[in-house]
Amino acid sequence: MIQINPTLTPSDLSPKLNNFWALSAQKISSIADHYDAAKGSPVFTVKGRYTTRGWTEWTQGFQFGSAILQFDATGDEAFLDYGRKNTLSVMAPHVSHIGVHDHGFNNVSTYGNLLRLMHEGKIPFNEWEKNFYELALKISGAVQASRWTTIKGRDGEPSGGFIHSFNGPHSLFVDTIRSCRALVVSHQLGHVFQGENDVKINLLERALQHIKATADYAVYYGEGRDSYDMWGRTAHESVFNTKDGNYRCPNSQQGYTGFSTWTRGLAWAMCGFPEQLEALNHISDEALELLGGRASIEAMMLKAARATCDFFIEHTPTDGVPYWDTGAPNLHKLGNYLDRPAEPINDHEPVDSSAAAIGAQGLLRLGKYLTDKGEAVEGQRYWQAGLTVMNTLLQAPYLSTDPQHQGLLLHSIYHRPNGWDYVPEGSKIPYGESSMWGDYHIREAALYLQRIINNEPYYTFLNCVKA
Repeated sequence: MIQINPTLTPSDLSPKLNNFWALSAQKISSIADHYDAAKGSPVFTVKGRYTTRGWTEWTQGFQFGSAILQFDATGDEAFLDYGRKNTLSVMAPHVSHIGVHDHGFNNVSTYGNLLRLMHEGKIPFNEWEKNFYELALKISGAVQASRWTTIKGRDGEPSGGFIHSFNGPHSLFVDTIRSCRALVVSHQLGHVFQGENDVKINLLERALQHIKATADYAVYYGEGRDSYDMWGRTAHESVFNTKDGNYRCPNSQQGYTGFSTWTRGLAWAMCGFPEQLEALNHISDEALELLGGRASIEAMMLKAARATCDFFIEHTPTDGVPYWDTGAPNLHKLGNYLDRPAEPINDHEPVDSSAAAIGAQGLLRLGKYLTDKGEAVEGQRYWQAGLTVMNTLLQAPYLSTDPQHQGLLLHSIYHRPNGWDYVPEGSKIPYGESSMWGDYHIREAALYLQRIINNEPYYTFLNCVKA
């Protein structure tokens, strides 16, 4: 399990953060100068160079969102210009994309970050530019909400629904909780989603119903759901019968099995639940009362957030970097791998640093949330765990210092079952490469900490909505 450093402070990481942003600038510029956009969005590196891998176009927002975060952290307007121009020129198809569950990734990371910077006064206010970003975010949330499957609860009664994955209407992905940001932003901007016969559909209600479905079916609580039920384990995919709305089974697309825990899926939940808990602070009691009430909604989210973060702490090596799946078939060959730092170079199973970067943000946000609510002891535990993970990622062997390597965060894994990740010659496993989501999320976590160090406005996705 993670050996939490109880004395680490955000300021202790300041020298590493300064070095991090200098390296980050080099990587963004290298991709901008040398990547052939005609091949599609950059996804992950092969021998240190970004390449693509067709599945869905879910990483382009991370590419340009990274430049926007770089500007936020450093004030270098060249990155703002690059991120803003590319958001305008190439991101529109993502706003109207009806075939994916990734709107929170692509559109909140670009249009959302730009609108946030304007409201925070980091870029000049422009009425038409603001309106443009707002319209994109309004439509993005509605388009994402249209990808809807109605389900039954465990009692057989109608029980909301979920945003289905690109696999089809039967498929709930744990990842999609981060796309709920698109629905919440759209709602908070005053948008209403209209369906057949002009039926008005509440976007906040759809977001909360999806979050509840994720909490109910993708997260386990040690309550006897199946033989592998334990506190905080997650399933990547939850499968439903679309004829009658009943839940059928867990499954996994990128993990080892539906009964093991793919750690990046776990990390999406770790990050998604705490940031939605934070968002509730900006939503009125009246709006929440119509949807079940603040107390029950908070309790549902908090239970899932605690469970997933606890599982991560307990089932991750001492330095805070997990292996790609907690049930990976060759982990036993590593011996007591949870009692020592992760080993990205070994003969048996790869680590996934991107899961660590995403999960670290979740730990930090949950820690602050609990501390602010008066649960200082528990809050401090999660907060210090998040700092411990970040301290590991901001240095070798995870931070990429080679100027010839376009990736920023090394030892990221995309799709181990499909064998998509590059395996170096002579190795039995993939290692040493980066991913667009790993690079973006380590930047997001680094920015989160830097803004706390500098006493800047607290960084949340709903900062893009003017209070």
